[in-house]
Amino acid sequence: MAADISPLKEGQNGVVNERLVRLVSRQFSGPGKIETDIPGLCLFRSDSNTTCQAGTYEPSLFFGIQGAKDVQLGDRNIRFEPFSYLFATVHLPVLVNHIDASPEHPYMGLKLTVQPEELTQLLMETSGSAPQCDRDMPCDKSCGLTQAVMGNDMQLALERLLGLLEKPDDIPVLAPMARREILYRALMGELGPHIRRFATIDPQEQRISQVIGILQDRFNEPMRVGDLAEQVNMSESSLYHSFKRVTRMSPLQYQKMLRLNEARRLMLTEGLEAASASYQVGYESPSQFSREYRRLFGAPPRTEIGRLRAQAHTQL
Repeated sequence: MAADISPLKEGQNGVVNERLVRLVSRQFSGPGKIETDIPGLCLFRSDSNTTCQAGTYEPSLFFGIQGAKDVQLGDRNIRFEPFSYLFATVHLPVLVNHIDASPEHPYMGLKLTVQPEELTQLLMETSGSAPQCDRDMPCDKSCGLTQAVMGNDMQLALERLLGLLEKPDDIPVLAPMARREILYRALMGELGPHIRRFATIDPQEQRISQVIGILQDRFNEPMRVGDLAEQVNMSESSLYHSFKRVTRMSPLQYQKMLRLNEARRLMLTEGLEAASASYQVGYESPSQFSREYRRLFGAPPRTEIGRLRAQAHTQL
């Protein structure tokens, strides 16, 4: 059964909340994604509820500003509501359902990519005052995607960063400082132990990242867990359990999700038929592909791709 994370309460400082909503909304004229002039900062807006949007979360901080969505990671479901934030430590294939979005009240969020090196520098400067890792933390607390509520300090730091989008001449000097403050607030907060583990490049976590890289590069090739374990010098059992702790999927389930997501992209954006897409991503049997596609996305390939195209048309 999926492990569910309960909805989080909205931030306490309503004035700051409203300013954050205005700062983000002023960047958009309609739904979509914006790569901003601030390095590593992307903004997102959706004007309608969606189902089974497939994507990959890279190592980043994700912030909810308005509206809500469900993020499905393997057997874990996270309700991502306003003024909460997520930290992803590795590349993770997810399914996203926007559940509270309309043109009058769009979903809005942002992503700030994170590099281990910048967090390592912060760790050194905090002289060990950041929260320590708990190696025995429960599985649902130690996976690669964790969540916390934004405090007022974090909201104010985000406001300073987003405010620079309206003062582009200040970005080269002030954006690095605003970004650094956000990372510091995250490091010193509830997710500090997870961020510390990411920053210190735990050897076992590093091996899991290596396996993820292999699967991403060779997702359309036959894979055995034993072969993957040998490549990163782990036992098969250790790799299986460590991989599932971080990603909430087995290595082969992870590979299957990469295959299905890529096949979906090929059908939707390049017009491939289901059989052609299935062969291209590594399936030998179109019928097996269709069964697994329906299991993940809720409908056969042709039906589901038609629904996505109709949905995209209504949003034009």
